Amino acid sequence: MVKLNKFFRGKRVFVTGHTGFKGSWLTSVLIKLGAKVCGFSKIDEKKNQYKELCYSQKVKNVYGNILDYKKLENTMKKFKPDIIFHLAAQPLVSESYLDPYKTFQSNTIGSLNILDITRKISNVKSLVIITSDKCYKNIEIKRGYKESDILGGDDPYSASKAAAEIIFNAYYKSFYNKKKTLGITTTRAGNVIGGGDWSKDRIIPDCIKSIRKKKKLIIRNPNSTRPWQHVLEPVLGYLILSMKLYKKPKKFSGSWNFGPLSNETMSVKKIVDLLFDDLCFEKKILIKKGRFKEANLLKLNSNKSLTKLKWKNFWNMKKSIKKTAQWYKGYLMKSDIKKITNYQIEEYLKLYD
Repeated sequence: MVKLNKFFRGKRVFVTGHTGFKGSWLTSVLIKLGAKVCGFSKIDEKKNQYKELCYSQKVKNVYGNILDYKKLENTMKKFKPDIIFHLAAQPLVSESYLDPYKTFQSNTIGSLNILDITRKISNVKSLVIITSDKCYKNIEIKRGYKESDILGGDDPYSASKAAAEIIFNAYYKSFYNKKKTLGITTTRAGNVIGGGDWSKDRIIPDCIKSIRKKKKLIIRNPNSTRPWQHVLEPVLGYLILSMKLYKKPKKFSGSWNFGPLSNETMSVKKIVDLLFDDLCFEKKILIKKGRFKEANLLKLNSNKSLTKLKWKNFWNMKKSIKKTAQWYKGYLMKSDIKKITNYQIEEYLKLYD
């Protein structure tokens, strides 16, 4: 934590999508590290994770649409960030089937706007764009996908993330490659879990909702395996990468995977069993085929991050589920959620130093 504290204290950090699940955790960590944070997100009354996790007077909150080029540009120029994290996106595969146009708009044009505006701001040193492990052309092979593997996507969400990666590459080769003091990168993480996620069609939130409503848990693909990891794992990766980019932009620009170890993949059914055991609740499951196609197997190869960034996963799958259960148990018992969040962040960051 000392290294991160020393680097981020006083840095001006701009975060898009700061009120989302992953964005809220990232913002919480940045505040704890002493950064000056400006967040840019859409107003969504249904999303309460930001207030639960990290709402702070220390964050400058700007509410707007990532597609609003002028407002985004004016906000970024006025704030004058040293570092930018771009997380604003339409994050759900199921939603992308229902509204593919909105998904492509948010995930491609949103990234394009960030890339185009950032090159006009002289003081920015690091730009980290968060995409997804689903940007790869998934043929469900047993090995993990490397950063050099082919991009693709058979659903609108996955294709939109692959398209964002292609836009990034074009901008890097055309404009950013010539900049000596600015590093830019895309990052691809696995399926993240942790407290404060209330998204629909995600297994952990679905479990908690079934408990609250005393209804059966509906599982679409119980045997599907994913590279599950606690949200703090990739968040740490983003922080380390932005720090490296700041100091050596040419060396660390490009794309990076932040996934769990290959032996940490786990089926949906196993995740559910472990979570309910940790929560000490009896589970009632209804298996129901999903409306949309979902991949059965997807893994990431993170050797590049492990060797070149010295990043690694500190919490294994069982520990990640236990920490997630701890957060939601606190929520269900009406405990101080921000206190639990801060404790988990402190506990995790101590492992890095």
